[in-house]
Amino acid sequence: MNKVELLAPAGDLERLKWAFLYGADAVYLGGKEFSLRANAKNFSLEEIAQGVKIAHKLQKKVYVTVNIVFHNEDLTGLKDYLQKLADLKVDAVIVSDIVVIDIIKKNKLNLEVHLSTQASTLNAYSASFYLNEGVKRLVLAREASKDDIIDIKQKTNADLEVFIHGAMCTSFSGKCVLSNCFTNRDSNRGGCAQVCRWCFDIQGSDEIFSITPKDLNMVKYIEDMIKIGVNSFKIEGRMRSIYYISTVINVYRNIIDKISNNTLTDAYIRYYTDILNRCANRESTAQFYDKIPTNKEQYFLGRQEESNQDFLGIVLDYDNKHSLALIEQRNYFKVGDVIEAFGPNLEPTTIRVEKMYDEDDIPIDVARHPQMKVKLQTSIKLQRNDLLRLKVFDICSYL
Repeated sequence: MNKVELLAPAGDLERLKWAFLYGADAVYLGGKEFSLRANAKNFSLEEIAQGVKIAHKLQKKVYVTVNIVFHNEDLTGLKDYLQKLADLKVDAVIVSDIVVIDIIKKNKLNLEVHLSTQASTLNAYSASFYLNEGVKRLVLAREASKDDIIDIKQKTNADLEVFIHGAMCTSFSGKCVLSNCFTNRDSNRGGCAQVCRWCFDIQGSDEIFSITPKDLNMVKYIEDMIKIGVNSFKIEGRMRSIYYISTVINVYRNIIDKISNNTLTDAYIRYYTDILNRCANRESTAQFYDKIPTNKEQYFLGRQEESNQDFLGIVLDYDNKHSLALIEQRNYFKVGDVIEAFGPNLEPTTIRVEKMYDEDDIPIDVARHPQMKVKLQTSIKLQRNDLLRLKVFDICSYL
């Protein structure tokens, strides 16, 4: 099997570290300027330098988004910013506007260029054009079908990156102006107000109308895409929580590894699909890969997005002598609950909560205060940065 990259979003340095810890081979992030996620925390140049240092120490990579659609006034400072990224030795920049490619070429900047999904590349002719301009990797449009991917790969042998999980755009990626029209915030310069997530009243009706696509979930097609020759699998979500990022990366890391050692079964696919669907608050589907999406892949007449409270805590330490795990609590759990621990080196493991103590070693029955420190009695040898969640699914029931 060809070596494939698992690419994670990083909204800040904390999430960058969690992404690498849970199995990402590379991360993509945005700087304070020229990035489409203007509402994310984003990285200063100093933080990008720290991120690159962390990644390279782990023999992993950092890609920086410079993927807005540039108006004349946006070009101020662009050349200097690109030079600074080159000096920081980022592994690539992700761009959508050919002006960025042109500046990099004319100034002979030492920057590998990846073409953003915002360029909406869906055919081999466009792919060949950008490759001839010096682009090293194509991040295909989210709307690419299996046949599109096969055709582009066969005709260009390009390094291909595809989105496999996360939010979809109602419009073609990089072409939406709903936010501009409704809020005067430019969706293609980082200001998207996500109008496609809004619910609208239908005049003369009690129903609610929306134009929201369900999320993308490609679990059952990962092996298929590896055989096609896809080089990098990309997760959406620079503004998502550490629990979401850790869970999603952990699942796809396990899937890729099981494909590599020929142990992935339909039972595991069903199990991982349920884990991922539980992790987010929107339904998910394969969208364009296997067919043109229908009303079943969209929300038209309203929707329910109920956030669960599965994420219970982070393991801070484990006392081998007393079999006590120190937990930073995130959601309510109590003595008698059946919960689950998982981590970078820990398969999902069931724990029955029988004894808990506060920081002063006083027995307690319930952990009810967010981020309180709790000592959990368990013979399972947990490690720092393992995570706890509600026990909802058991792999044994799938086998």
